[in-house]
Amino acid sequence: MSNLVLSLKNVNIYQAGKVILSHVNLEIGQGEFLYIIGKTGTGKSSLMRTLYADLPLSEGQGNIVGFDLATLKDDQIPFLRRKLGIVFQDFRLLPDRTVKENMLFVLKATGWTNVQEMQDKIDEVLEKVDLRSVAEKMPHQLSGGEQQRVGIARALLNDPELILADEPTGNLDPQTSVEVMEVLRKINANGKTIIMATHDYALLLKYPSKTLKCEDNQVFEVVQRSV
Repeated sequence: MSNLVLSLKNVNIYQAGKVILSHVNLEIGQGEFLYIIGKTGTGKSSLMRTLYADLPLSEGQGNIVGFDLATLKDDQIPFLRRKLGIVFQDFRLLPDRTVKENMLFVLKATGWTNVQEMQDKIDEVLEKVDLRSVAEKMPHQLSGGEQQRVGIARALLNDPELILADEPTGNLDPQTSVEVMEVLRKINANGKTIIMATHDYALLLKYPSKTLKCEDNQVFEVVQRSV
């Protein structure tokens, strides 16, 4: 397999002291696109939160972009997240700041200081999602699809090795969902590894890729026709 960006071995994932997923084994190579599907409450988001260290890994072995999840200390979490791009269902843009100011907030928080370099980076990531023209707009002036594409651009700011997209089309209508998926697939085609949790089976049929399903506390691969 190509260089691994994620490896989980015999991982058990807990939420509020209860096992949500057990005996999870997963390997993701550089450049792959992976869907994680399953009904609400089956563990999709808990798995994603474990990957970006919002939930601690207490049982099993986990390595993601060079970090050991089982031994990860709190002061290492910001460094892990700089190597991850995280896209949320609810956009999570700061409502009182322009798109550009939202981007600057992330860059400054992750150690960038050179004004010109920050501007160049913002232009670059907005160009990748076809939204350079909205840099001075406020989030409320954008459509839901535009806000999510800004969210994707924000996730690209630190050139992440892996993008985690947790229900990125969950608040969007079908046509807008397709537009957001086109952006994600283009980014993947340029070499970025993407793990996307979703319940939108129509997107899986339109953009087939390797798919894992969460069900009955297990994670297993499914072939497209049996989704």
